[in-house]
Amino acid sequence: MSALLLSCGAVGGPLFVAAFTREGARRRGYDQIREPVSARALGERGWTQRTNFVGTGALMLAFSAGLRRAMPESKWGPRLVAAFAIGLVGAGAFVTDPVTDSPTDEPSPIEPNVQGILHNVFSMVVFGALAGACGVLARRFAKTGHPVWAAYSSLSSVLVVSGVGLFGRGFGKAKGLVDVAGLIQRLTIVIGWGWLTMLAVHLLRTRTTGRAVGD
Repeated sequence: MSALLLSCGAVGGPLFVAAFTREGARRRGYDQIREPVSARALGERGWTQRTNFVGTGALMLAFSAGLRRAMPESKWGPRLVAAFAIGLVGAGAFVTDPVTDSPTDEPSPIEPNVQGILHNVFSMVVFGALAGACGVLARRFAKTGHPVWAAYSSLSSVLVVSGVGLFGRGFGKAKGLVDVAGLIQRLTIVIGWGWLTMLAVHLLRTRTTGRAVGD
């Protein structure tokens, strides 16, 4: 069972990225360099991205359970991954507000609606919990003599936080970032979700060799 739960973390990230990239490429008028991933949940075939959010969230919630089994001495690591997963589910349940230049028939609201606000809240949980998990496990790896994983986890945390700051400003129409905000968000996702994938693979390999994680 533990191997199955960890495998959910290994496949969740690649599936998420592949799904939004494929659907984004298929959608006429949708600019993946400029627009947020969440904008794919609007309009025709928006259900595909909503399903992507919820499905990946379910996989990562299962992974958090596997992480708790594999690293029982790390209390906050699994909890933060679980929060990340719940954030993804919430981001899928509540659709973002239409954005400028978003290819939908829905008018941009004068004021954000409740769904859009909740989507943004859950999105903040996603990235905040992910950066926190990277940081918490970086400390854990450092304490247990795994300098490479400690450095990788620390760097991932810094890059996720920095990426969020940059694409957040871009989506806020900051000059110099607005035209590449979508690309920055996607790179941030690849870095953060990629760290989860590599962590899951590492834990699966450690499990097969019979070594205790963190020892």
